[in-house]
Amino acid sequence: MSVDQRDGDVATGADSSVVAHHSEAEAAERFAVRSAAALLGAVGIGIGFGVLTALVRTRWEPMQTADQTVTDHLVAVVAENKALQSTVTGITELGATSTLVVVLAVATVWLLLLRRLPRLAVYVVLTAAGGLILNPVVKELVARLRPVVDEPVYTTDGWSFPSGHAMSSLVCYGVVLLVFTPTWQAGARRAATVLAVGIVVAIGVSRIALGVHYLTDVLGGWLLGTLWLVLATVAFHRWRRDARIDSTAPLPGDVAPAEEDDLRPVPVQHPPTLPHPWRGIGELAVAWVLLVGGLVGIGMLVRTLDTETAVLGWDHRVVAMLAEHRNSTLTSILDVFGEIGNTIAIITVALIVAALAVGIARNWRPVLFLGTALLGEITLFLTTAAIVDRDRPRVAHLNPDLPPTASFPSGHVAAALTLYAGTAALVWATTRRWQYRVFAAAALLVPALVAAQRLYAGAHHPTDIIGSILLSSIWTPIVWWVVRPVSTVDRSALPQARPARRSSSAS
Repeated sequence: MSVDQRDGDVATGADSSVVAHHSEAEAAERFAVRSAAALLGAVGIGIGFGVLTALVRTRWEPMQTADQTVTDHLVAVVAENKALQSTVTGITELGATSTLVVVLAVATVWLLLLRRLPRLAVYVVLTAAGGLILNPVVKELVARLRPVVDEPVYTTDGWSFPSGHAMSSLVCYGVVLLVFTPTWQAGARRAATVLAVGIVVAIGVSRIALGVHYLTDVLGGWLLGTLWLVLATVAFHRWRRDARIDSTAPLPGDVAPAEEDDLRPVPVQHPPTLPHPWRGIGELAVAWVLLVGGLVGIGMLVRTLDTETAVLGWDHRVVAMLAEHRNSTLTSILDVFGEIGNTIAIITVALIVAALAVGIARNWRPVLFLGTALLGEITLFLTTAAIVDRDRPRVAHLNPDLPPTASFPSGHVAAALTLYAGTAALVWATTRRWQYRVFAAAALLVPALVAAQRLYAGAHHPTDIIGSILLSSIWTPIVWWVVRPVSTVDRSALPQARPARRSSSAS
């Protein structure tokens, strides 16, 4: 090697070291500025929460009066409208501990098992757990009674200040935003932030409208949740720096370029989800119309035979026999599967399956498949039930608050079969491991038990169940054929462990 070449290499190395040193200095400066801003914000939020807590503890009269007035007005509006009451109750469930645990569990599984990012998984778990511990501790210290209203529409126990739903939902959805959205494009990130804020605000308002919290309880929950989220995030940043963890490790709200692709559901350079979307929509529309026609024809025939002949006498005898042999033990067991088949449970399980499917496949097609299958199922069910309009069995119903839909076909069974059969098909198509395939096959027992519960509860005839099986068993394969959810998925197995990255010092 010539002297000139050696000199050039030395100069290049010196330039690289200068650039690296400059980048590290910029990163350190950025960290210091952001940490200072976060701590100042935390101080301001802490002062606000302290003042509000003091006013609540001293029962400041003007605040008490305003609180009661707001609660009375909102509760009166909700109490007069049953549909609004159901809507508000549904919104409040988005902030329930069970719902938030599911969201955080899916996020943790994604980070820990699918993406091998244990530090972020620890951040999610500890931040969420701290919020769940902190709220009841503060409630016990303040010991504020819940509101008393003229027309109670919802009941719960425990102390009132601060609102656990308001605080926990802010921490939960805030953690999800901080961890996952930094890799998104600006527009998508803003949309996700607006959606998360909207959900948190709606949950807080729902707690007041149901008469279980005052306005200041909700404000206190938001302040305490924000304070905890900021402190936990700053502590996580400092822990990483003090531990001298590899600088390529991702941080909440500050993801390193080397890790961005791990946090994206699907790589940036990825084939389109559906190469010919309009053709696919046309195929699904034709299939939907033809299937509606077939189901309505079968349903009208069943209704005619049911009302004008004795051909379907067995249909009624089966339901009557089950109603005569009810007992408390069997009722308790089957009621679980009745709940599994309701709309909320189906949506929850579908979201979990969709999130895990994207994490495993790095492809949007499994989500498109499940979403299209379930959307088609619900529209097919509602359309067919409205046209056929078959009466429900003439027996005592275990669930007197049955939805206003008709008996043919069963929406619970059709939804459960579509979801669990679709999930089983995805598992069988994406792995050859017998353990996963056995688990997928066992999942098919769920719609069978949902069907048994609907018959046992007197909600449907056997022919209604048959109609649901026809609906799902025809529609789901059609959607699979159009979407082809595993055509670009690696069929070898579930994701393997990523090779360890070399640290910058070893390079």
